[in-house]
Amino acid sequence: MDIALLMARLLLALVFALAGAAKIADRAGSRQTMIDFGVPMPLAAPLGILLSLAELAVAVALMPAVTAWAGAVGAVALLLLFVVGIGINLAQGRKPDCRCFGQLHSAPAGLRTLARNGALAGVAGFVVWQGSDGVGPSALGWMGELTAAQLVALILGLVVLALLGGQWWFLLHLFRQNGRLLVRVAALEAGIGAAPSGNGTQQAAGLPVGSVAPAFSLQDLHGEEVALDDLRGAGKAGKPVVLIFTSPECNPCTELLPEIAHWQQKHSEKLAISLVSHLGIEENRAKVDGHRVQQVLMQEDWEVAEAYQVEATPSAVLITPDGAVGSPLAEGSDAVETLVAQAIGARSQLPMLHSTAHTAQEPIPAGLEVGEPAPQVRLPDLEGRNVSLEDFRGDKTLLLFWSPGCGFCQEMLPELKELEADLPVGAPTILVVSD
Repeated sequence: MDIALLMARLLLALVFALAGAAKIADRAGSRQTMIDFGVPMPLAAPLGILLSLAELAVAVALMPAVTAWAGAVGAVALLLLFVVGIGINLAQGRKPDCRCFGQLHSAPAGLRTLARNGALAGVAGFVVWQGSDGVGPSALGWMGELTAAQLVALILGLVVLALLGGQWWFLLHLFRQNGRLLVRVAALEAGIGAAPSGNGTQQAAGLPVGSVAPAFSLQDLHGEEVALDDLRGAGKAGKPVVLIFTSPECNPCTELLPEIAHWQQKHSEKLAISLVSHLGIEENRAKVDGHRVQQVLMQEDWEVAEAYQVEATPSAVLITPDGAVGSPLAEGSDAVETLVAQAIGARSQLPMLHSTAHTAQEPIPAGLEVGEPAPQVRLPDLEGRNVSLEDFRGDKTLLLFWSPGCGFCQEMLPELKELEADLPVGAPTILVVSD
């Protein structure tokens, strides 16, 4: 019995020491956890530190026999506090990130978290039940009684266990990363192998335009459940939604984050923009926090991306206010920027293709064939004078299709004026065609 009690205390001491030290090393994360669990913001930081210190105190108290019973009582109290806090949030439909071991391990609180804390509380209760005089030998005294060979064997055993645990952790993350890389490679191969049809057209990616957008309900970085209907404001005036599928391991996605934050802040009245990501909350929080990106939703795996036929990141799709797919899938940073610009600048024209299911089966025109005669165009300029494309015959001319209601067009306007004012020798004449 003494050995069982000692092992129970050592297990509890190890868990609490690891949890307390990890929280101290991640004070910002501990503060955010307190906020996510409902603690008022002014109290979050000091309570996060106090919790870490309490866990470390429990770990220390469990080691000597003279304080082990008090340490076990403290362990039971803390674990029951965790169980109550997690249970209240789960009952309210919230699953905040517990950050039980700081940045070492972080996951949304759930039944598994409750079960783990309950099991540890049972172990601590077993020590408490023995009474203050029956907690077993002192851990330090027990180690002092070991022979040199036994002590070496104990240390080697702990090292082997640590190495095995680290190896399994590394392999798990390696397999997950390789799986995601294989998905992206498959998507690239599919894109390379997708040859256009004989008339120079290419099949649209993603779900058919006009089809019903797959519904979902995902947690954001604060553990709140957010549904597609919440994003588009179902039952209200409603507005279009752009879902941008990203990954914290995707470099183009990271480079796009400042633009996404800018779009969210500047165009929130016209358009709801939400990121749909995966992996852990901490990985995503570390990527977006510095850019003030809002509305980051977490998939458990890749289930929502699969429902929208997303094969690589970044990708984006437009959802109309009535809950239909409003655009083909935009794949790549440039395509995502174009989709957002079109959605912001031409809301009245949404969806971008006709809102009927059969149009998604029609190929998207790839433009005129190189070498074909340019269509004759005659349009008035800003002063009312008619300008014909024939007037530019013999000169290299770049037709730039532009719209004053296009946000992306407005952003490129200063550079366009600067280029036109000092056109390099041999550069084509720029002819802007607007609506």
